[in-house]
Amino acid sequence: MKKSILYLLSFIVLLSSCVSQKKYAELEATNQKNLNLLNSATVKLNTCLDEKATAEANMKALQDQVVFLKANNQDLINNMGNLTTLSQKGAENLEKSLESLKEKDLVIRTMQDAVTRRDSVTLALVTSLKGAFIDINDNDIEVNVEKGVVFISISDKLLFNSGSYYVSDRAKEVLGKVAQVVLDKPEIEFMVEGHTDNVPIQNEILLDNWDLSVKRATSVVRVLQNDFGVPPERMTAAGRSSYIPVMDNDTSDGRAKNRRTRIVVLPKLDQFYDLIEQGMKAATN
Repeated sequence: MKKSILYLLSFIVLLSSCVSQKKYAELEATNQKNLNLLNSATVKLNTCLDEKATAEANMKALQDQVVFLKANNQDLINNMGNLTTLSQKGAENLEKSLESLKEKDLVIRTMQDAVTRRDSVTLALVTSLKGAFIDINDNDIEVNVEKGVVFISISDKLLFNSGSYYVSDRAKEVLGKVAQVVLDKPEIEFMVEGHTDNVPIQNEILLDNWDLSVKRATSVVRVLQNDFGVPPERMTAAGRSSYIPVMDNDTSDGRAKNRRTRIVVLPKLDQFYDLIEQGMKAATN
């Protein structure tokens, strides 16, 4: 057996020695070249595979982005439709608001005009009254305007004796001046208020200060009606007793101020609203 192996090895050596050294070198070079080409091809293949994987990942990302953009685009289209609807509604609401503002502005201006005309009438009335009372002591008669309402306050000593509700002759002269102004302005209605101090009164005729204040008011109304012809339907008599003082009742001067008769020119609200209505009609025509 050993001899057979030995013969075989000797044969191989002999065979290999038959291949020329030059041929062997050429084969070796060719083999190395092929190995180099194989390595290069392997590197390029790996690079291509990596690039392919990257491209596929990018393509997937782009595809996802396209889907996202399409969805967003649809949302935007829907939102634009909603915004268009909202814009139309907003424009309609804005137009309605502007119309409402115009109407309110018209009402305000009309009311201001009516107030101005009312104030002009009030000023004319006050001027007439003050002119009529020019020869009477200012401490006995006061003409004031509060919130567009004219008040004529006549002191107690000018109209009545203490504790009495009978109008004095001197008072009739004053009331005649009031009647003259009132009769010149037939649109005026007024209320006569009786006011007392807080000193209680009670006798066989008067029950209390309420009674005294009412009787003084009705006495003045009767004089204006019977002596000077003021239409009774234009007058109201009212008693306020001692509950609306203008000064403290702790002093004699204060009590004297509180004993008074007040004539209140009643605001004609229906006329005021008529002025507004007339102004609205004139403005819209």
